[in-house]
Amino acid sequence: MPPISLLIKPASSLCNIRCAYCFYHSIAENREIESYGVMKLETLELLVQKALSTADQVCGFAFQGGEPTVAGLPFFQKLIEFQKKYNVKKVTISNSIQTNGILIDEKWAAYLAENNFLVGLSLDGPGEIHDLSRVDVRGRGTFSRVMETVALFNRYRVEYNILFVVSAVTARHPEKIYRFFKKNGFKFLQFIPCLDPLHEKPGSNPFSLRSDRYADFLIRLFDLWIDDFKKGEYVSIRWFDNLVGMLMGRPPEQCGMLGQCRCQFVVEADGSVFPCDFYVIDAWRLGNIHEMDLMDMLETETAKKFMQYSLPVDPKCRECNHYSLCRGGCRRSREPFSEGIPALNHHCTAYMKFFDHAVPRMQEAARMLARPR
Repeated sequence: MPPISLLIKPASSLCNIRCAYCFYHSIAENREIESYGVMKLETLELLVQKALSTADQVCGFAFQGGEPTVAGLPFFQKLIEFQKKYNVKKVTISNSIQTNGILIDEKWAAYLAENNFLVGLSLDGPGEIHDLSRVDVRGRGTFSRVMETVALFNRYRVEYNILFVVSAVTARHPEKIYRFFKKNGFKFLQFIPCLDPLHEKPGSNPFSLRSDRYADFLIRLFDLWIDDFKKGEYVSIRWFDNLVGMLMGRPPEQCGMLGQCRCQFVVEADGSVFPCDFYVIDAWRLGNIHEMDLMDMLETETAKKFMQYSLPVDPKCRECNHYSLCRGGCRRSREPFSEGIPALNHHCTAYMKFFDHAVPRMQEAARMLARPR
């Protein structure tokens, strides 16, 4: 059996803050049951048992939301207990969690450090920018609370990276944001383009990311990054790292860079399984772990159909000089479909402008990394 990787939503779409651009809120609204509540312990136990009995060598448990910490620390303490109980094949287990950081206290930080969790912490730059979009249920900014969590992570030596959403608001300030992250010692960054709600025309919301602004953001961010790289002041930006790796002959690391969809195991709180975090809707439900084994779900007609939908390539993509790097981008950025076929990526012009600007220096970086040391 192959390595198994699960993306688990232990608190479904429940969240303790109200981000202006939250894509999962729109996903939940597009299904019959908006929230499945908090996952029951018997569901968690069954999930761990089935995953570890299926996996060979490696099994990854990633937790996301909503906000996964809403499930409570005792829930995650039981996770470790179940993993120890059912890991009879002695596979290597990795645990990770994506969080807004609001509920993290010293007990949480100690737990995450002790159990070697990799944490993705959402932070949209300095306070005056972060607080424009990431607010609590009363509309108050959350920046100061997130920075308290950063201090806890540093004190307890929790391994973490920063997750940043590029929206209409944040895309205006690439240099200010990059300098903030560098000044605060954040060495591992992921910049995620904001998504419009599923089935809506891209660009129809106040937070919608316009392609021209996205291109300018990426270009300025890259210039800052590559200059620091050449000076030996390297900051990891995951997408840039992946692109340089591809130029060195390595396979793409991120799902959206593959050029076609693959079925993942995204597990909602009731045990329902879906093929992708962007499509946790009734039409793409593969099954439920209470009724089916994980590998059997990959053989369902729904799973096969999901992967087939991503295969068509726009003729403009095949003719593009940068297709080998871009590969059309994530299917979610090619919505809405045209006659049942994914459309051209709605950030196509942004990516073309960026690659025209950046690829020569990315190739130079790839050559530098390939030299014997």
